[in-house]
Amino acid sequence: MTTRIVPAVGDVDAARSVTTLLSQLPDAEPAAPVTDSTQLIDTLARLAGESLDDLPEVVLVHERIGPVPALELIREVSLRFPAIGVVLITADVTPGLFSSAMESGARGVVTLPLSYEELANRVQSAAQWSVGVRRHLTAGNDVFTGPGGTVVTVSGAKGGVGATVAAVQIALAAQTSGRNVALVDLDLQTGDIGSYLDVQFRRSIVDLSTITDISPRVLSDAVFSHSTGLALLLAPSEGESAEEVSDRSARQIVSALRSRYEVVVIDCGSQLQGASAAAIEMADTALLVTTPDVIAVRGAKRVVRMWERLQIRKAEDTVTLVNRFIRSTEIQPQLIEKITGTTTANTAVPANFKELQAVVDAGRLHELDSKSTVKQALWALAGELGIVKVPEKAEKNGAKSIAKFKNDRGSLGRRRDRGGDSRNRQTTQGAS
Repeated sequence: MTTRIVPAVGDVDAARSVTTLLSQLPDAEPAAPVTDSTQLIDTLARLAGESLDDLPEVVLVHERIGPVPALELIREVSLRFPAIGVVLITADVTPGLFSSAMESGARGVVTLPLSYEELANRVQSAAQWSVGVRRHLTAGNDVFTGPGGTVVTVSGAKGGVGATVAAVQIALAAQTSGRNVALVDLDLQTGDIGSYLDVQFRRSIVDLSTITDISPRVLSDAVFSHSTGLALLLAPSEGESAEEVSDRSARQIVSALRSRYEVVVIDCGSQLQGASAAAIEMADTALLVTTPDVIAVRGAKRVVRMWERLQIRKAEDTVTLVNRFIRSTEIQPQLIEKITGTTTANTAVPANFKELQAVVDAGRLHELDSKSTVKQALWALAGELGIVKVPEKAEKNGAKSIAKFKNDRGSLGRRRDRGGDSRNRQTTQGAS
């Protein structure tokens, strides 16, 4: 049997040493080393998206991999790809480290400096375990074996730009289309999802922050089942409790949610904390909400640059949503795209707060009228992000992938700048 192996090693010399030994193992098919945690997760997700049979049997994680720490990376791989045997490479051979590695989901530990015999034994053991698990999972059709659900984070360029409204509505759009959706309030100090949806619930995300192994039972106890069908994981009612949710616990919570729900929408607010930074880094799509005014656009640029400096998210991997858009405004979406270096969503949300005021004041945002242009635009955005389920009939008829939601009459498409408008050039200087 051929054993496919993916080594995750950041150090060049260590990668060369690992690759040399792996090439000597019998029936081994080592892949090129991946140099960081993000590349590893992306590689595994791509392989799983093509076919679960394409996933490697073994993943080797070096202790100095980054930016996600090795044990956290092992935990995420184990949760998202449960049929892969993960082996940790480390110089720390203490019982405490061994215990932590096993708790994170590792199937073995190889000590440094590497020896051929130990590496061969650990790889063979992990590969045999992987084959056995895949055989078991194939026999049970009700066991989830995929790469996990889609995670979308929604952040604000500054306070008051409409990030929470956007998060709630795109989650509702995905839920209405037939997806199993979790909506998470990670704006830990000032989260308002509970107020927008008229929910009072004593449990919050803080209840999961100290749990190292979040089982489906534990997760369901912390989640509120809303009448719309959304699963809500709320922010704590006491803002000071936000300190209890670390970046490590946030990774565990997001991974647990991803393994159970098809779509996970996370409202990160406008303040960057360790927990929200971890969620943005893990997200499949990071949505940044701004309004078409100089202050907000400057805020968006500042946020994007900060994400890049902290190695959380690249600008080109961020999607910017223009909210409260008016066609006559001087700051157009293509100008915002140029200033921030991000990709601007094709859908812009029109400025029409009168449609929202009644349901916001009543705390019933989920009852927003279907004729609302704001709702139609945000639901069109959900389709653009690919988180709505396309009816099979629409697919068979060759309809567009977001047939029901895209190009709704409430959405405003981006207008391309063809003539180099002088007003835009002047605004660029003011906003940057």
